[in-house]
This record gives sequence, C-alpha cells and structure tokens, in this order.
Amino acid sequence: LFLSTMIMGTLISISSFSWFSMWMGLEVNMLSFIPLMNEKNNPLSSEASFKYFIIQAISSMLILFNFLSFLISKEYLTPLNILLEIIFNSALLMKLGTAPFHFWLPEIMEGISWINTFLLLTWQKIAPMILIMYNSQMNLFLISIIILSLMISGFKNWNQTSIKKILAFSSINHMGWMLSIILLNQSLWSFYFMFYVFISFSMIWMFKKSWTPSIQDFFKILNSNKSMKMFFMFNFFSLGGLPPFLGFFPKWMILKVLWLENYFILATIMVFLTLITLFVYIRLLNQSMTFKISESKMMSINPKNFILNFSNFCNLSGLIIFS
Repeated sequence: LFLSTMIMGTLISISSFSWFSMWMGLEVNMLSFIPLMNEKNNPLSSEASFKYFIIQAISSMLILFNFLSFLISKEYLTPLNILLEIIFNSALLMKLGTAPFHFWLPEIMEGISWINTFLLLTWQKIAPMILIMYNSQMNLFLISIIILSLMISGFKNWNQTSIKKILAFSSINHMGWMLSIILLNQSLWSFYFMFYVFISFSMIWMFKKSWTPSIQDFFKILNSNKSMKMFFMFNFFSLGGLPPFLGFFPKWMILKVLWLENYFILATIMVFLTLITLFVYIRLLNQSMTFKISESKMMSINPKNFILNFSNFCNLSGLIIFS
C-alpha cells in the first residue's frame, strides 16, 4: 500500500500543472516512504525516519513559502524573483541530498535497510530532479552546486569504511553529473539516470547478499570468492565511470553535450573532480587486493546468482561498446 502511494505521489508531482498539486505530490511521496523506513528488527530505522521527516518537512515548507511569495511578488522587482528561484531550487536540492545540503543523507542511510537504501538513492530522486528541470535554468547557482557535489563527494569518500556512506557520497557525485545535463538535454538525463539505477541496483544487491556493514568485512568475503572479487571490481569501476566500462558511456555523452553548449570550464572541472572520486575507488580496490585474512567460516556470495551475473555482464558490455 505505502509503496503504491509513494509511486503515486511521484507521478502526481511530475505530471501536475499547478504549484499546489506539485507540492501535494511531494508530500504524499514523503508520507508514504516514512512507514517503509520503519522496521521492527532495526532500532536505528525509527531515528532515521524521524530525521528524514524533519529534513523533508523543512524543504516542503520552503517550497510552500516560495509559491506564496511568488504569487505576491510576481508583478514586482525581478531580483526578488531571482531570490525566490534560489530558495525553491535549494529546497529541491535539499530533498535530493546534493551538496551542500547533503548532511542528512549519509546518516539516514546508515539506519535503513538495503531495499530502502535503493529506493532513497533512486526513486526518491525522480520528482525533485524533474521539478528542477521544469522550473530552473542553468545559472551560476546551479553550476556552483554541481561543482560542490563533485568536490565534496570525492573528499568525503577518502577514508570512509561504511559501505552505505560510500554509496551515499557516490550518489551525491552522480547527482552533480545529472544536474549538469538535466537542463540541457532531458533525454540524456533519462539515459544517465537509467544507467545510474542499474549500477546502483547491482552494487546494492551484492552488498545485501553479503550482509556486511563495513568495507573491510566485505573485503574478507571477496578474498574467499575470487570470481566475486572480479565482479565487484568491475561494478566499482563502472560506478566511478572508468573507461571503457559501462558507467563511462553516459559521462562521456554528457561531456560532449557540455562542450557543444560552450560549458568548457565546467566540463574540465567535472573531469578533474571525478578523477578524485575514481582515485578513491581504485584506492579501495587496491586495499581489497592486499587484504589478508585468516581461514575462517564466512558468509559468501553465490557466484551462480543470476541477477549478479546479468548485471556484471551488462557492466562489462562497455568493453564491447568501446572496442
């Protein structure tokens, strides 16, 4: 029931023709997702759902305030309208969890299940991003958000040991890439988002099967399963956008569009900041290569799992595309 109303809330927001129905769709989505976050066997889920409610309520109040202010001021000074647009975008960016409004995302992800993590990183991003696409334009504010998201996600992942926090900051990085293209080419944004959902599903499914909260514990499992270590490497390379893996393909297309639209400096900065994130991923993978463990009984991942094998095959398809 809650899952269906959550989906309905998103559909109301992205298909609405009025400010009020758009806001109402966001509220339906939020109030449907919060019960899904609460789990009987997870004491941290209640705290996570409460934090999520507070953040989403604040951003919703800002959106409602923005609508009312815009109705009053639309016949007056243009600078005030620009300020209201910044407030509106900031509220939507807070719902997305992009930098510098990202403070809540890693902490909340620590307290929810893997399925809810997947929903939070994918489905819950759709409505705010499409509303940004409808009501914004590429300006200095949005460019600053893109650069901050790529920068903070790279440096915050530097010494992370929590798998969910690594995925959270990776999501912030991908949000920066999607924001850079959503106002220039909506079809390419949809294409990138589908790639992002697929790669995220592949990673989260692997972590869910291993039942490990930290990256060190996951490395222990990988050392007992050489084939899964290789698949994990391919997924991580694809997540970071390393050529010629699948994750590089949409990034390359975005850079091409940015270059054609004369955003040369932004494209260059994005490449260098993404290299930082990619270096962090390679550094993590290097640790998994040199990680030593003693012989012990550990939970392993079935290498014959169809979903894992299919997703890893698709990640490797980038090798075929670019060959």
